[in-house]
Amino acid sequence: MGMTDNLLSTSQWVITLLLFVVILAWALRSIDWQALRQDNALQHTFFGAAVVLGFLWQLRAGISPGLSIHVFGITVITLMLGWALAVLSGFLALLITVITGREPLLMFAANGLVTVMVPALVSHGIMLWERRQNFRNFFAYIFFCGFFGAGISVAVAGSVMCLMLWTSGVYEFQTLIHEYFRYLPLFMIPEGFVNGTFVTGLMVFHPDRLTTLDQRRYR
Repeated sequence: MGMTDNLLSTSQWVITLLLFVVILAWALRSIDWQALRQDNALQHTFFGAAVVLGFLWQLRAGISPGLSIHVFGITVITLMLGWALAVLSGFLALLITVITGREPLLMFAANGLVTVMVPALVSHGIMLWERRQNFRNFFAYIFFCGFFGAGISVAVAGSVMCLMLWTSGVYEFQTLIHEYFRYLPLFMIPEGFVNGTFVTGLMVFHPDRLTTLDQRRYR
């Protein structure tokens, strides 16, 4: 989302850092490291996703600090790798944006929380919901987890970011509505389309790359 220096208060910076560290530690503990070491295709997907996201996040638009717009792409990575590896892949991608000077190191935790962790956890939650519903048509996975999941994840991430900026006193609530919230549905459409299209393509040509897809459930 493009958090820049001096946008958050000291207490917010500390809280976001603590949340970032806790979720990252949770992700690291949840990863099946043995399976990752033994699966070359999974390794290629993991590192390839980090590189693609790192360069994709260089492209963004926006006028006001902290309210930049760009495609996240975290939903499809979550469906491909699982939430834990998606968080770690996004972590590496964010390192690329810091190295290239696109993001400040000081806001690494805040940007990681909003851009990577919140979308990954929301996408994971929607995937679990779709699984519990026990849909038998594979289109349910495509639309709920891919298209709608991506749109909802970016909406939640954007709302979290705006809440942080509002409580820090950087922007008034009316300003956030005028400059961000009223455009949020327009952000959700391309996010859903990009992620949903990739999920559809993978489901047709390489369903084995979607580690969260239970092919036995659909007919």
